[in-house]
Amino acid sequence: MAKTFFITTAIDYTNSAPHIGHAYEKILADVIARYHRLKGEEVFFLTGVDQHGQKVQQSAEKEGVPPEQFVAGVTEQFIALWDKLDVRYDAWAATTDPLHKKCVQGMLQRLFDEGKIYKDKQVGFYSVRQEQFLTEKDRNEAGEFGPEWGEVEQREEENYYFKLSEHKEWLLNFLRSHPTFVSPSFRQTELINAVEKLSGDLCISRPKSRLSWGIELPFDRDYVNYVWFDALSNYISFIGYDPSRSTISDQPSTFRDKWPALHVIGKDIMIPAHGIYWPIMLHALGFPDDQMPTLLVHGWWNISGAKMSKSLGNVVDPDVLIEKYGAEPLRYYLISEIATGGDADFSEGLLVADYNHALANTLGNLANRTLNMIHRFRQGTIKSSGLMALAESEVRSHLQTWSDDELKAGQTFYREKFAEFPSNALSAPLARALACNALVEISAPWNLAKDKQQEELLDAVLYHLAESLRIIAIWISPVLPKAAHGIFDQLNWKMEAELSGKEERFSFADAEWGGLPDGHVVGKPVPLFPRIER
Repeated sequence: MAKTFFITTAIDYTNSAPHIGHAYEKILADVIARYHRLKGEEVFFLTGVDQHGQKVQQSAEKEGVPPEQFVAGVTEQFIALWDKLDVRYDAWAATTDPLHKKCVQGMLQRLFDEGKIYKDKQVGFYSVRQEQFLTEKDRNEAGEFGPEWGEVEQREEENYYFKLSEHKEWLLNFLRSHPTFVSPSFRQTELINAVEKLSGDLCISRPKSRLSWGIELPFDRDYVNYVWFDALSNYISFIGYDPSRSTISDQPSTFRDKWPALHVIGKDIMIPAHGIYWPIMLHALGFPDDQMPTLLVHGWWNISGAKMSKSLGNVVDPDVLIEKYGAEPLRYYLISEIATGGDADFSEGLLVADYNHALANTLGNLANRTLNMIHRFRQGTIKSSGLMALAESEVRSHLQTWSDDELKAGQTFYREKFAEFPSNALSAPLARALACNALVEISAPWNLAKDKQQEELLDAVLYHLAESLRIIAIWISPVLPKAAHGIFDQLNWKMEAELSGKEERFSFADAEWGGLPDGHVVGKPVPLFPRIER
């Protein structure tokens, strides 16, 4: 059986409503998942919510509701947003799920039995906001704990610790011998530098006397697990990982067919959570090096260079943008605007300008004028006329730019750009749309239609435009699925009821020249991307 492409996102913390950063991460993962389905691969896309923790417990207490009720309300907001954005995931991970709880407790019990978890007393400074003890390294240049830590108090507390430091050298060797563990590569360099400074073990519990909203430690019911073995473990618990089986080969097929995964995460949770704690946890559980996941680390969406923050009042609400502009313009902007792994400044004005230029003026205009001309000059019917009989001309030269060889080069360009980072996903189809619009201006079909001797050339031009639209629709489908369906609908192509609105309608194997048959009748144009006026 072929290996399933398994992609996950960081699960969203249910202490607050979703913002534009959440939306970007989910769209990014959705685009990658759709691209792999387009290539004919089996895909399993997992996302979900992290529902435990002290902040959730405190927020629920402030609202006077049980934590279960509080997280259920926030979770509904996330689910509703992913539906609006057409994010198609295959499974939902919620850390309150009994399946997850059983897996986490099994992992903890096994590591405790193997002597990899121990109990100890800690005395020191504790950040209430970040829910962790601080070290001298956390002080700023003035020797103080900065405002990012919030209220800091002295505390003495017994907790359970995972022997993280025992695996430091293994992780360093792994990172140096597996340079593609993190993408983009400069993030891996950052991670190696962080691991070199690693010291001490990892606190993995909180006393139930101050935190009851969590998964109980199976070996001490007076404590709950604190975040790491709970939230991070969702990547394996929801695909059937059995902690009682010590080797990967003994795991159930539901797990082996999917693992390892590609984790799509933000740069703020690479160090230490996903880049240090998570691989060490897996290594301690017996995962070999070739069964480690890979990390695709994206940057932040900022406002005027500053990170979005509720305290600053600059958080962008994706629901408001969807209501104002629709989901597809937002999907296009968020995917196309951010550079590989870097940060980007969110600009509503740029969203509108980019949409109008690339989609309304370029792609939408091409679709509208192509179908209009086919109906105006050929009563809606296209003919797949050959080019060899045509006289040498600038038009013929332009038509030949998408010969078999050129199309294969275009396919390669598309794949390469996508592999670099999905923000490049639309560069190939938009370049083709620009070339087709140039063909219209060069060939002037309205003039060709007046000359009986130019009928074959007119047919060739119109076929070229329609067939280009068909291939463009396939290429844009991971980012703009509704627009891709709209193009196919207007081309009157693959109209079977069982394919309507489904991803199966698009296949990379179909992106070859000559798919539209001679005598094919196209539909009437309907504006795909109406201009946005502000």
